[in-house]
Amino acid sequence: MKNYEPFYSLGLKVNLPTLLFRNRLGLYLVLCLGISLASCGDPSDISDELLDGKVIFDPSIMAPENYLTSLSNPNPTPEEASRPVFILCHGYSASTFEWSEFIAWSGNTEAYYTSSVLLGGHGRTYEEFKSNSWQDWQWAIFDEYEALLDAGYTNINLVGSSTGGALILEAISSGYFKGKTAPKHIFMVDPIVLPSDKILPLIGVLGPLIGYTESENTDGEKSYWYTYRPQETLQELQKIIKKVRLDLQKGINLPSQTSLNVYKSTHDSSADPASAVLIYKGVSPSNQVSIKMIDSELHVFTRLNYRIESVSAQDRTNQEQTFQDIVEIALQH
Repeated sequence: MKNYEPFYSLGLKVNLPTLLFRNRLGLYLVLCLGISLASCGDPSDISDELLDGKVIFDPSIMAPENYLTSLSNPNPTPEEASRPVFILCHGYSASTFEWSEFIAWSGNTEAYYTSSVLLGGHGRTYEEFKSNSWQDWQWAIFDEYEALLDAGYTNINLVGSSTGGALILEAISSGYFKGKTAPKHIFMVDPIVLPSDKILPLIGVLGPLIGYTESENTDGEKSYWYTYRPQETLQELQKIIKKVRLDLQKGINLPSQTSLNVYKSTHDSSADPASAVLIYKGVSPSNQVSIKMIDSELHVFTRLNYRIESVSAQDRTNQEQTFQDIVEIALQH
């Protein structure tokens, strides 16, 4: 049974009309700011030191067999096929690096497998990123899911961070898993349904004016996250999270044997913590849904390497406990 206590105790008792009103406050000022900062077009000079450039690519493109279980073990024994496989899905503008710490934490375990998916259009040049839709991002998840089913794997689990979570929710809502072996468990870390950045809902108006936005990535992040985010991709991001919000309002039904486990940072600068409330209220059956609010100021709190923010002992504890929780749930059920 769902329990609202985590939201109440953290000040997240949300009245949806108030929430929607709050999200509209100041949009006029944001619009004026966007126009004043208009840069139009694309960045004029993209360094080869950036993921956006023409030299650095996600390593899974060159060696997919090192990232995808469907390629590293395409002919599993019956015992191997019954082990949990975690399909790891990163977020918007990120890369397979986002889940690399979970893979490193797992070590050489034989208890389960990991498949680290590179979302469509990601991990490549700025131009390729710019030209792909949210459906293209999502198809990379479907490709690996179906490849695992074709290989005979029967215990598939989906793990999504940020936009990866939204893409998974949309897949459930659209009926993708009907007629297929459904995932045993779905895990989401900081899924984005409602953005903390209130300029995103205006990207349809501001996008053509600003052309792109620039992220303040650390030197380490520049090889794994896009520095420049084309307005076209921001529009795709807005489309998918808006669609998921509407789907949640109508109600999303989980497959009968699938559990949903959400881990949401309480002070997230990218995915509004109210995203957890919307998921909590919009997904059923209630006895298959679990929400854990995590005391953190990080977005995708399970990724700690190369952070611009200082990483605390509590951050490391949050990461460790969440990794353990994900694995224990998958191994015990």
